[in-house]
Amino acid sequence: MLAGMTTPTSSARPPGEFRRGWRVLLAALLGTAFGASPLPFQTTGFMLGPIHEETGWSLSQISLGVTIYGVLAAFLAPLFGAMSDRWGVRRVALASTLAFGLVFASFSLLPPSLVWFYALWTLVGLVGIGSTPITWSRAVNLWFFRNRGLALGLTLVGTSIAAMILPTLTVTLIHSVGWRGAYAGLALLPLAIALPVAIAFFREPRPEERPSELNTVDASGKVALGGLTLRECLAGRRFWILVVSIFCIAFAYGGSLVHMPQMLKAQGFVDTQAAIVVSLFGVSIFAGRIITGLLLDRFWAPLVTLPILCLPALSCLLLASDNLSFATAVFAAFLLGFSSGAETDLIAYLAGRYFGMANYGRIYGSLYMVFGIASALSPLAYGNVRDRTGSYDLILYVAAAMFVVGALLLLTLGRYPTAADLVSRLAAGRGSAATTATNPSAS
Repeated sequence: MLAGMTTPTSSARPPGEFRRGWRVLLAALLGTAFGASPLPFQTTGFMLGPIHEETGWSLSQISLGVTIYGVLAAFLAPLFGAMSDRWGVRRVALASTLAFGLVFASFSLLPPSLVWFYALWTLVGLVGIGSTPITWSRAVNLWFFRNRGLALGLTLVGTSIAAMILPTLTVTLIHSVGWRGAYAGLALLPLAIALPVAIAFFREPRPEERPSELNTVDASGKVALGGLTLRECLAGRRFWILVVSIFCIAFAYGGSLVHMPQMLKAQGFVDTQAAIVVSLFGVSIFAGRIITGLLLDRFWAPLVTLPILCLPALSCLLLASDNLSFATAVFAAFLLGFSSGAETDLIAYLAGRYFGMANYGRIYGSLYMVFGIASALSPLAYGNVRDRTGSYDLILYVAAAMFVVGALLLLTLGRYPTAADLVSRLAAGRGSAATTATNPSAS
């Protein structure tokens, strides 16, 4: 292994991160599971039919609401990240979770007006993005360093939990209390579960509670976080490498998930078979996040993710082949889900390791914006190719190439900078006399 491509061995790791930070980790997991990231996307598909039957709105008109939310939230991600950096992640996360839950519940009172429908989705976009991993991951990054990969994986397992329970819960609520009652019932997840736990447990660590590798001493002698500003990141190559890599991978993946049922139907699968295949995503995402997190704590992240992010390229080739068998479809779906679990963890992990934590919210929010925009555009591209060519094959071949390119680009990031590296760059840019408080590993 090349120098700088591994982290310290297990024997060199002092214990304590999970003992100190498990409460914050639990709050972050539940906040991710029941926040504005999975809840709208995992439930809207089941609301389409009932809303259409009551209002007469077309499916495309109803679906546009989620698109409005997704695009608006993506553009607001850097703003919410900046607020977390400035005012503290606890305030932003709690306020956003509360506001999101109330707005989501208000769909139960929706009048028969598309304007009001779109207005509510606009409100979800305006207030909800602070209840996504943009906030939760910042706190986790500050409590964990040696076990950061696993901790972030456990945080984002929340989306896997949501994928496992929300479809069944949503259908049960619709059958029991109708779609309006279902919105009110689902809003209890952020309001009655995620929010109380976050109020009790979720906070950033005090300087003396942070892992020593994150701390520096500024010119006044105060302990501070090391890290680059967003402007400094924009001036460097690493940020733009991540932007292109994230866009490639998110664009390739987003449409494949949304259009998976239609791909399988085109191959002759019935609805029940397609449902079984798609249901595997939750399980495989769970596995991908845990396994990838463990590996990130032990090895250089781009090397770990090279094979993992190339797996969906194989899935695309399998899905584009003729005479797709059920077993092959299951295998392809598992590979896609496994790599998705790795991808979203990786953004948070690399943002913290390469750019530091001083301005993590702004930087991660900017990267998350790229992820959100690519994910929103991808289903449109898949659908357009299908409409024009009568097949998904062309876009699947393009997606396979984008997966590989995105993975290879990460290899050009180089070794992780140390706190000393980040502080020295800050000193050069700002005239600071900061010095490192510790001598962290150069991994």
